[in-house]
Amino acid sequence: QVQLVESGGGLVQDGGSLRLSCAASGRPFSSYSMGWFLQAPGQERDFVAAISWNGVLRVYADSVKGRFTISRDNAKNTVYLQMNSLKAEDTAVYYCAAAGAAGSSRYSVRSAYEYWGQGTQVTVSS
Repeated sequence: QVQLVESGGGLVQDGGSLRLSCAASGRPFSSYSMGWFLQAPGQERDFVAAISWNGVLRVYADSVKGRFTISRDNAKNTVYLQMNSLKAEDTAVYYCAAAGAAGSSRYSVRSAYEYWGQGTQVTVSS
């Protein structure tokens, strides 16, 4: 089992920045690829970004490329999502997730992830 706890969400103005954190406990964090997803009210949970177990491979949704950066610190069992140039349409609950066996071709697929956090709300005011 892997337990994931997100933090860092909040209210920010259009154009502002936030950094989300996801702290993991349980099985060795470094054996998992990690992803971030978002879910707006009434919408499906959509892929945002993912990072391989060693941080070498990073994948982003087109909507966040150039604005968001995913990173991880295996020594701290934590994955981060730096979000810059935030827009109103980024408003959502953000979830982190852990995938033990997914290849990079499946990083954007929800079902590739076995463990999920409870989510953190990000609200961008225009």
